[in-house]
Amino acid sequence: MGQNAERGMYLRYRLIAQELLSLGIDGNCAPLLDIMRPQTHPVLRNRCYSDDLQKVISVGHAVARAHVDAGVLPVIKHMPGHGLAQVDSHLDVPRVALDHPTLTATDFAAFRPFADFPLGMTAHLIFDQIDPMPATISSVMNAVIRQEIGFDGLLMTDDISMQALSGSVAERGKRALDAGCDLVLHCNGNLAEMVSIHVACGQLSAQGQARADAALRWRGSPSEVDIAVLEAELEALGGGGIA
Repeated sequence: MGQNAERGMYLRYRLIAQELLSLGIDGNCAPLLDIMRPQTHPVLRNRCYSDDLQKVISVGHAVARAHVDAGVLPVIKHMPGHGLAQVDSHLDVPRVALDHPTLTATDFAAFRPFADFPLGMTAHLIFDQIDPMPATISSVMNAVIRQEIGFDGLLMTDDISMQALSGSVAERGKRALDAGCDLVLHCNGNLAEMVSIHVACGQLSAQGQARADAALRWRGSPSEVDIAVLEAELEALGGGGIA
């Protein structure tokens, strides 16, 4: 879509959000604000919007606005930045060697314009020069998200069953909450694991509940749109389908 990327991505995600809402789903884990690099692992690279910070921000805003216009809450991810990952965090823990000031000016900077958004997701990777623990279970990296980036919304983990984290899923979930996350996201459908996480993690904290309530207040009513018109415009821009 080239120079029409912002409009094309708005249209694509406005259609996706409309479909989600029609199924009773009022949240979606997008936009993805990770900055692409030549070495970014393919599992993430093909979902990145750009290798340019300002382009990531502008397309990210278009994607977020599309969700909000449809009455669907966006979840910004993967905080504080996953673009430097060279291995698949579903299978192993990525490590980032860049220093803190460089990260502050690049990967972390992509999230600051979204600091007032209501929902965010952490990244399962280690920033070696800041803390030896993966960001999801690191109180130091959670502080980067809360204080340096300025995000005070409801913070969920990436899928806690991904193998970037060690220990049982229950142990991982508890460590994430202790580090500063509000919610534990579990995606693989294993009921026994879900039960173990619930037992270990318990109820949403008072602060987490306040953030959840604020997120729900953030959600608005969907604007009226003509789906056929949006689909035609997207097709004209070269956006193809909406998969």
